[in-house]
Amino acid sequence: MDSSLEKQRRLHFDLTNVGLRAQATAAGLVRLCIELRDANVLTDDALERIKGAIADDVALTAPRGIPARDYRYEIKDRLDLLFTGTREVGSAEALAFGTEPDR
Repeated sequence: MDSSLEKQRRLHFDLTNVGLRAQATAAGLVRLCIELRDANVLTDDALERIKGAIADDVALTAPRGIPARDYRYEIKDRLDLLFTGTREVGSAEALAFGTEPDR
């Protein structure tokens, strides 16, 4: 198994075991990233790496029948919207079935 994939899996399970899957934690992370970007502390490249790490982790739990790579692209597109701080992302149900989010 690819070592980067193995590291990502370990991080995924560690985060789950610590309870960092909570929506409040995710909301805080998004807000922190937006604030740091707006203060010119966080570069666009750094923000892309953060969103990529989140998308990689979420893609580990892709629903059956949806290729993980396709699911990751959908997640990344939604993260791009979420991290703007100005757009609604749409329902999770739309993501699970591969339809377009409500905008």
